[in-house]
Amino acid sequence: MNKLLIVLASGSALAAAASPAMAQGAGDPFTGARVGAIVGYDVTKAGSSVDNDTTDSDDQSIDGLLYGGEVGYDFAVSPNFVLGAEGEYTESTAKTGFDRGDFEGFGIGNVKAGRDLYVGARAGFRAAPSTLVYAKAGYTNARFDVRSSDGTVDTKTNIDTDGYRLGAGVEQAIGSNTYAKLEYRYSNYGEGEVDYVDGPDSGRFDLDTDRHQVIVGVGMRF
Repeated sequence: MNKLLIVLASGSALAAAASPAMAQGAGDPFTGARVGAIVGYDVTKAGSSVDNDTTDSDDQSIDGLLYGGEVGYDFAVSPNFVLGAEGEYTESTAKTGFDRGDFEGFGIGNVKAGRDLYVGARAGFRAAPSTLVYAKAGYTNARFDVRSSDGTVDTKTNIDTDGYRLGAGVEQAIGSNTYAKLEYRYSNYGEGEVDYVDGPDSGRFDLDTDRHQVIVGVGMRF
């Protein structure tokens, strides 16, 4: 819960910092406050230190549709370079399952991907007047809902994980205040805890879970 409050507070700080400087975005397609929607492909896999293979067909991964929203603020540090801060809230349809009787897990157990919170920074280069190429890095806190033996989601128990995210993408300005983007992101979750609604959280434990995402997004600047 403390981590969630920190992330939400960071997002509020982004919005507050952007408000007095919104005029910077006027006439510049890559500076100022922004808000957008994102959707894409999401796959989570056991990391290199985890191997739960029982048969060659066990793929140790879950995948599905990623969807959510983003907010951010960017400012120019030179005519061609932009720096910014951003936050995201996303959900995913990815979940474990059974393929011809073989459990398709990925090192955590029988779970469904839940909400994912992200706060980070990005740096961009103007490759053309309406095209920005950028890289990003930051903190991600992802939740995985524990599933019972019959495959239904038990919302009273979940695994809360902490990690880092690295990514890169291309943003294309559409007019003076609308944008579209294509982005790849890699996340690694190295620590976790089990959260119980009716009791105290578990102790922290080590994980090695990789997440790969390819997303497209659209948004507006203010």
